[in-house]
Amino acid sequence: MVVATTVMRRANVVVRDLSALEALGGVTNICSDKTGTLTQGAMIVRKVWVPSNNIYTVQDSKHPNNPTEGRVTVAKKKDAAEGSQEKRDFDQERSAATLKFDVPEEKLNPQREELKKEKTAEINPELEAFLLSAALCNLATVRRDPEPKDDQPEWQVTGEPTEIALQVFAHRLDRGKKAIEAQGWKQVAEFPFDSSIKRMSVVYNGPNLDHSMVFTKGAVERILDLCTTVGTGSDKRPMTEEYKEEILKRMNAFASQGQRVLAIASRAWDGMYTEKTIAENTEDDSALRQRVESGLTLLGLAGIYDPPRRETTPAIAECSSAGIRVHMLTGDHPATAEAIAKEVGIIPGNLGTLREDIAKSLVLKASDFDKLSDGEIDALPELPLVLARCAPDTKTRMIEALRRRGAFMAMTGDGVNDAPSLSRADVGIAMGSGSDVAKSASKIVLTDDKFNSIVAAIREGRRMFDNIQKFILHLLTSNVGEVILLIAGLGFQDEDGYSVFPVSPLQILWINLVTSSFPAFGLGREAASREVMRKPPHDKKSGVFTKQVLVDMVVYGILMGTLTLVTFIIIVYGANSGQLGRDCNKEWSEGCLPVFRARAAVFAELTWLILFSAWEFKDIRRSMFRLNPDSTSRFPLFKDLWENKFLFWAVAIGAVSVFPVVYIPVLNTRVFKHTGITWEWSLAIGALILFIAGMELWKLTKRTFGLLEDRAVVRGAFSQGEESGRKFHRSFSMGSLKSWKSLGRRDTSMSRDAEK
Repeated sequence: MVVATTVMRRANVVVRDLSALEALGGVTNICSDKTGTLTQGAMIVRKVWVPSNNIYTVQDSKHPNNPTEGRVTVAKKKDAAEGSQEKRDFDQERSAATLKFDVPEEKLNPQREELKKEKTAEINPELEAFLLSAALCNLATVRRDPEPKDDQPEWQVTGEPTEIALQVFAHRLDRGKKAIEAQGWKQVAEFPFDSSIKRMSVVYNGPNLDHSMVFTKGAVERILDLCTTVGTGSDKRPMTEEYKEEILKRMNAFASQGQRVLAIASRAWDGMYTEKTIAENTEDDSALRQRVESGLTLLGLAGIYDPPRRETTPAIAECSSAGIRVHMLTGDHPATAEAIAKEVGIIPGNLGTLREDIAKSLVLKASDFDKLSDGEIDALPELPLVLARCAPDTKTRMIEALRRRGAFMAMTGDGVNDAPSLSRADVGIAMGSGSDVAKSASKIVLTDDKFNSIVAAIREGRRMFDNIQKFILHLLTSNVGEVILLIAGLGFQDEDGYSVFPVSPLQILWINLVTSSFPAFGLGREAASREVMRKPPHDKKSGVFTKQVLVDMVVYGILMGTLTLVTFIIIVYGANSGQLGRDCNKEWSEGCLPVFRARAAVFAELTWLILFSAWEFKDIRRSMFRLNPDSTSRFPLFKDLWENKFLFWAVAIGAVSVFPVVYIPVLNTRVFKHTGITWEWSLAIGALILFIAGMELWKLTKRTFGLLEDRAVVRGAFSQGEESGRKFHRSFSMGSLKSWKSLGRRDTSMSRDAEK
């Protein structure tokens, strides 16, 4: 456990409940948030639409929190259907570490040339109104540190990522919140963000105004329902159903590019809203809020892009190869969630390749999912892989739906409202940046909030499970072999009719406590096998005592017991005519010489069989001579054995320790009841060779005929991660990785290659 927790700490995973580590090995489904987990959480406003159909675009910005980097351009758009044309531009700007090739820029990305021709944005009344609302209806702060430390950026930000992105955009045009409040704007009320209504509002009193102003931002659909007008000044016009449809098309165009779209609105309050107004108000909070957030004027839409993490796509591909389904549960618009899900490989890029009923069930709005009864949910061909506009209650229903299908799931969350779903999930995983309530309701905390840290924790959970199996198999195999040897030994009777033990009690204690214990500990320190994430999750019902472990224990135990028994018979009955002496279990005598020599040979042989079986148990199916399926070496045995240095030296030292125990005078005859041997060493060595050959033959039989095989990886209508994985590989892999599956298993190597 100490080793496991150390590994987890290095992987930025804090384990609050050690039982969760082993449980992770059985996870079949992961329900993950999008923002900051699958994506970088470093949001940037890429596009802004205002009612005059002007589109403001942020270009050439590689650091989202730096408002001085890049430029804001403006262009007039006649329709809302250019989303697909601009997709390439976002793909190219997905990461700060953009790769450069010897291809002319105008051919690589022709849209960039069009963007370069766009004019630099200038402040006008319409944009001024948008920035005023976006900056003031905002709790984030953006400030410049004139003397930053070496490990800190020049621009310091605090707050929620979405609000930071809006505040940075306002700073780009010198309309930050601090600068605006310095002009005389004063906040008098706040209606905080509520996940059930997905919006927030503030009330400000401004300079030279005889009325207060209400500023609101939130989900586009929720804000549109509250708006009666659109635009500012002389361009203000009523909100009609036709215009609402046009705005929704614009929103979908932004969302299809993977952008989170927010609506910005405001209204003039009738009169001045003061502390006295609040004190005299007799309405309840919900009624007051409803009255404040009505009759709004839509000022524009903001498209906020949060690029996926580099390591997310290979991590999802690794989950796919391990039989783990990944579900995205997000509060974003369905089109935004779908675009990001396609980009990271949660759903296929072309849903048209799937059956219609399956394609419809993969992406659902939480409101549509919540309308379904439990029976209707269970009848779905696939549970949704993307749930958009997701509320905390929806997460709980998703957990129950997965549990009814026999899934063993991990759930991520960071907010106070996520606590119920985290506690009800089989493994609750909280974000390090989340609330204390979420952390206390979870069993695991991710200090870096990254999805690939969840995969690392699952890999460690599977490693622990496999090592427990190896540990148990090693100990039980030796026990079965010793029991067979001792029970059969009851038939060897001396001149007085007493049974003669093939091994003495102290020999058994020495083997079990001193010799074989350290290799068993070494197996517990074994690194995860290369195939640990290519197998399906283990069955929680059977636990570590699977059919394979039980059958292997019997097969290897019988082989071990038989070989040691045969050695004893050959020495006593074959070379010494069955001379068993008298009272050889208690003391040394010349008549006991054959028995003592046979015991020494059996002791050495049994010790070696147990020790070398530990190397065989490094993998219970693969040959000891080729443990690494990805190795190209002709004879990788020594390299594979040396990987676990503790186990290597435990076996090596244990094997050498046999000689002093056999030959030290007095200690051998009086304590261990054996004596020095000569030619008998050949029997011990021969039995060791036969034992290894027998184990290898049994492993070969299991592999050839598929005996006791792990159940096949269960996949859905398609394999997650593969399509996006190939795209990611073509775009970023600069090394000589053989395949996408290999890339998925080497996310660390991939990241280094990508950054070259």
